[in-house]
Amino acid sequence: MAQITLDLPDELLEQLEQTGENPSDWLRQHLPDVLKYSSTLPAHLYRHILNFIASNPTPQQISDFRPTPEMQERLRTLLNRSGNLTPSEQAELDEYERIEHLVIMLKAGNLKNLVG
Repeated sequence: MAQITLDLPDELLEQLEQTGENPSDWLRQHLPDVLKYSSTLPAHLYRHILNFIASNPTPQQISDFRPTPEMQERLRTLLNRSGNLTPSEQAELDEYERIEHLVIMLKAGNLKNLVG
């Protein structure tokens, strides 16, 4: 097993100590879950949305924009299991909610407010 040394801010160390566990043990146990959250959705789903926005869609195309069938099916699955989601599934659902907010802003004509 590899060994690494981390420098933690005092505030973070205090938070880890408040868990009642040894900070090293806590990190060893929870770091794998944290790493799972780094990429919650496949890259092609982001590309689908970004390509749509970059295509300079008409107001009608914006109004008609919907999630891909793959996204709809995955959302349906996650929502049906709501309350029984793993942490990574909850992170995935949260990411879908952020994307939904972006699309709502686009449909409301406020996308410039998000980037400007």
